[in-house]
Amino acid sequence: MPEIKEEQLLHFLKRGVSPFHVVETGKKELERQGFCRLSMQDAWKLKAGGKYYIDKASSLFAFRIPQKGAKEAAFRIIASHADSPSLRIKCHPEVPGSGYAQLNVEVYGSPILNTWMDRPLGIAGRAALKSEDIFHPDMRLVDYQRPVVTIPNLASHFNRKVNEGVAIDRQKDMLPTATMLQSQNSGKRWFLESLAKELSVTAEDILDYELFVYCAEEPAYLGLEEEFLSAPRLDNLVSVAASLFTLAGQDDHSEITAAACFDHEEIGSSSKQGAASFLLRDILKKIKLSSGADENRFLADLYKSIYISADGAHAAHPNKMEKSDPTNKVLLNQGFCIKEASSQTYATDSEAIAVVEQICRNGNIPYQKFVNHSNERGGSTIGAILSRALPVWGVDVGVPMLAMHSSREMMGRKDYDALSRFFADFYRL
Repeated sequence: MPEIKEEQLLHFLKRGVSPFHVVETGKKELERQGFCRLSMQDAWKLKAGGKYYIDKASSLFAFRIPQKGAKEAAFRIIASHADSPSLRIKCHPEVPGSGYAQLNVEVYGSPILNTWMDRPLGIAGRAALKSEDIFHPDMRLVDYQRPVVTIPNLASHFNRKVNEGVAIDRQKDMLPTATMLQSQNSGKRWFLESLAKELSVTAEDILDYELFVYCAEEPAYLGLEEEFLSAPRLDNLVSVAASLFTLAGQDDHSEITAAACFDHEEIGSSSKQGAASFLLRDILKKIKLSSGADENRFLADLYKSIYISADGAHAAHPNKMEKSDPTNKVLLNQGFCIKEASSQTYATDSEAIAVVEQICRNGNIPYQKFVNHSNERGGSTIGAILSRALPVWGVDVGVPMLAMHSSREMMGRKDYDALSRFFADFYRL
């Protein structure tokens, strides 16, 4: 039987079908654990030992105040991102002409496109509806909660070179098919009518939406000993779930502990709820000012703080070992990764990394170090982005994965436990 931590993770993977659903799932868990919702527009009255959260559209921030109070406490922050590579449905998405009901979509982030073909796909996100107060639209979550579309591959009989590598046209080849069109409704806005039915409103009530196509397949354990987990959205719901569940379940802590889950990392983080915004720094400042500290005290304690940027890491691929660094090969089920890069695409600081390593050694927590092969560019995270607004210690870590950015990714089950244990000690010590 999987551990309770894994059961929580599986629930998160199943429910977090869009960034908005990640936030909703996280909020429910936090409220179940006694966290109180705050608004940035209100005055805060924070209590010693209090537990709070703030949601901003598709981002979520939670924090706990130590029993000694927050006035002279520093911050320990774990930051992750709630979005995953996918396909976003465009406005007026009904594609005419083929006899099939197809959706016009745009690629969000950098998914491995061919892995999205021939899969059962769902639709989820949020819709903005008419309201009595025009400055406060009625915002509704949407999840069809079933597979509703697919993107069929072209048969190999008509594409004889398909196994030699074929370029994919993002506008033409990635259109999901939903149903068949009848001649009498081929010109109607069939998708808007379908969406209205899901929301129990009229099509005229729908003003706009942010909807994504998502892989609707269930997570599964793989391997002769069921040592692997294969699932959609491992990048980066593994980090989100570990940070929120660890924060919610912790007991003793000496500093202000926080989990920050940003949206839009996959497209650069440059949004009002992205890691490149001032949102996190504003939240931290408001925590201190609401606890009786002044600006000087806030800055003094901020510069004593440390953050962890948590995102997926690249495991060495068994069929492409040459893509990994020759002396730093990361394997599944050998521990989470500390990620380093001289380019600072990862938050790399030897002094801060030494802190992480000592936490792991003291707790007997397995870890590995990841660096890119010198001929490979690799990816980036919110770690370096956060350091612009929070010029303090920061370290990038993550669970190693195979097939990152595929519609299904794979990780080692032991590595999630290692990451969760590290997070717990990071908050506690």
